[in-house]
Amino acid sequence: MEKEARLGGADFMRAIACLMVLVHHLALRMDFHHVPGDLAMPFYLARYGNYGVSVFFVLSGFLLSRPFWRALDRDLPPPSLKIYAMRRAARILPGFWFALTTGFLLSVTVYGFALDGELAGRYIAGFFLMSQWHWRSFFPVEGDGPLWSIPFETTCYVLLPIGFLLLFGRPMRRLGRLPGRLLWIGLIAIALLGHWLIVTYIPLDSAGRGWIYGFQGGAKEWMPRYNPIGFFAIFAIGGLAAGIQTMLPERRSPLFDIAAILAMIVAAIDIRMAVGGSGEGYAWLGIPYGFPVFPMAIAAALCLLPQSVLLGQILDNRLSRYVATVSFGVYIWQDIVLVLMKTLFPWSFGTGSADVLGGWIVSSLAATAIIFAIGTISYFFLEYPVMRWARAKEEATRRTTRVA
Repeated sequence: MEKEARLGGADFMRAIACLMVLVHHLALRMDFHHVPGDLAMPFYLARYGNYGVSVFFVLSGFLLSRPFWRALDRDLPPPSLKIYAMRRAARILPGFWFALTTGFLLSVTVYGFALDGELAGRYIAGFFLMSQWHWRSFFPVEGDGPLWSIPFETTCYVLLPIGFLLLFGRPMRRLGRLPGRLLWIGLIAIALLGHWLIVTYIPLDSAGRGWIYGFQGGAKEWMPRYNPIGFFAIFAIGGLAAGIQTMLPERRSPLFDIAAILAMIVAAIDIRMAVGGSGEGYAWLGIPYGFPVFPMAIAAALCLLPQSVLLGQILDNRLSRYVATVSFGVYIWQDIVLVLMKTLFPWSFGTGSADVLGGWIVSSLAATAIIFAIGTISYFFLEYPVMRWARAKEEATRRTTRVA
């Protein structure tokens, strides 16, 4: 994470999102029929760790929007879109492309999928960040499911500055700070309308639909409720939180600690209430992950934690910062490790064992250690060097601009 993006609680939220998604994928490897009764609820709650995806989207919208709100409020030009695009590309593409290509190669070697036009087309669509627009390419490779969300998020990266450019127009600036935030709510409403139109008028047939048909069947099960416009509404809620946070007084107060705790409790309760329903947590307008209550609760916590007296500092401890630092690598590599373990060692995660729970625990601990090791290597030897190179290019661009 960039230094200027380090706000109280932000690292904690990124770490929690990372761990939630990892726990979710580990829980999916457990045969719930072998879960003891007293552990049933923890396992069901772990199943809803997929809500961590929503945390990632809200957090990204929050952090990326703050420079735009600050420039808008100070009557400055909008942040450089060239630098904005360079930073996003440097942060996302190297790790994503490497994991994507690894998953593709494993698909046709270890997993035995035929190298046909379908598989190659999915890979190409993912490589160019265009896989999010159709169920056939939704999962760009086999054996690395979480990669579906990266093109979704890059769509949000594109839509975010477009929305802000409307606010930077001189007539809009004259309206003041509060009307700008109200107009952003209007932007969220437009995204929700777009989502509703997609769900209503672009239905999918039921042929080959469902997870029993593999990734593409699962994609057909998720779409059209999973679509980039609906996810931009989640992302934009984070953007609205950033707009509110930049209006708050800089003075810290224990009231913000209390309010942030309450917001996180609301988020936890929303997950608990989802248990027993759809595994995707479909809510208002069919948007997944408890929309809008859960993302709004996360956005509220992000808005409040920077002004907290103690809570933000306590949550952003060394462990949180480490997990947040390597979270992207952990996210994009976890499914590769889990699927590869199951393929090479069919008995892993307790399969066929007399002690299913014990086998699952041992395999989960081993997988977690491997995943974090790969995530750490990915950050320090791939992601960070590219980000450092991009920052050098950014500084060179700024110097050129000043000279000109």
